[in-house]
Amino acid sequence: MQIIMQLGLTMAGCIIFCFIAGQAIDRWIGTKGIFITIFIIFGVIGGGVVVYRQIFEIIGETGSSEDSNNGTPKTD
Repeated sequence: MQIIMQLGLTMAGCIIFCFIAGQAIDRWIGTKGIFITIFIIFGVIGGGVVVYRQIFEIIGETGSSEDSNNGTPKTD
């Protein structure tokens, strides 16, 4: 459950950070939502990449004691 919460909060954090950055740029330049939209897309993509990497780190930690070919323990 902790892993799922961590992944969800990571994704939400990336999107919220990019939303706030886009909103600040829109206010500064005077545009109406263009940068918010662009930065939200960047936040979704960036959050997805970070979550993808975290998932494979977790999988790598749990599967590091077994050989990937036949499930037998490694004898290094």
